[in-house]
Amino acid sequence: MKVNYNSNKLQRDISFKNIYTNKAVKKGLELASSNGALFGASATVAFSAIRPLSIMCTPKTNKENKKIAAAKSITSSFINLGLMLLLSVPLAKSIQKIDKTPEKYLKKDTINALKDSGKELTNSKGYIFATQLFKLGIASFVAIPKAIMTAGGMPYIVNALSSNKKEKDKDKNISFKRKPTDNIAKGIGSILDKEGMKKFSNRFKESNFPMHINAITDTLATLVFMHQANSSKKIEDKRKKALIYNAGISTGLSIAGGYTIDKLLDKPTERFIDKYKKINTKDKNLAKQIQGIKIAKPFLILGTIYYILIPLISTFIADRAEKL
Repeated sequence: MKVNYNSNKLQRDISFKNIYTNKAVKKGLELASSNGALFGASATVAFSAIRPLSIMCTPKTNKENKKIAAAKSITSSFINLGLMLLLSVPLAKSIQKIDKTPEKYLKKDTINALKDSGKELTNSKGYIFATQLFKLGIASFVAIPKAIMTAGGMPYIVNALSSNKKEKDKDKNISFKRKPTDNIAKGIGSILDKEGMKKFSNRFKESNFPMHINAITDTLATLVFMHQANSSKKIEDKRKKALIYNAGISTGLSIAGGYTIDKLLDKPTERFIDKYKKINTKDKNLAKQIQGIKIAKPFLILGTIYYILIPLISTFIADRAEKL
């Protein structure tokens, strides 16, 4: 029995160690660092496969209310991914141009202001904060059109879920490989050169900005969606209240729970990063992967809460709130 226990423990240790060296994990962290909005959208689609199941499993809840909540989740996830592919990829490539040749796009005093002593510009907290405002902030920028498109497209998903006929999806290969011009990079550079931007970046570079941006984006998207859903003529009036309550409760609980869990995981994350550094000390992209861990953390926390834990609670409460 002791041999089996040791064998199982060794197997678990080896499996867990793979997280530190796995190539797919490293690529995911690098994506989170270079294009956090696209990483978040991709994670959302992955989580969205679970959320409808959680919603549909809610006990003692109206079937139609569960169906419309599930449709909202599916519609929102795929619209978000499409918008992020369309908008964030050119933006991320433009920022990569600035990373490679900052002197081409930034003034010398901007580089000096955002650069930490003894570090490269791309590893400096002020510069990371400033560029991540663009990379993550693009999600806030598309929050309003995403919410409008979600409210508009959701009734069609409801109809599809209600139908017994199975239609084959037609895949359309849409190319988003349009090469961004230097104009985007120059535009970003001109914003970073502004005195107000430099002061703002240096003042808040130590803040928990990945979580703050996620919270702002989710709040904005939810408020717009609630307004659009309430005024939509395609959604049944008797379903609107439950849908609106569900969206508000889900986002509120997600943000509150997200900040709580994020704080509780601060020290475990620091220990994980310390060990990751030791194991991957020779990896040329180590700094980028470490930054990716910090960016990915709030996405994974909020995703786990919003898409797995909360659907049961919010759908149940929203159903009761509608009756009251």
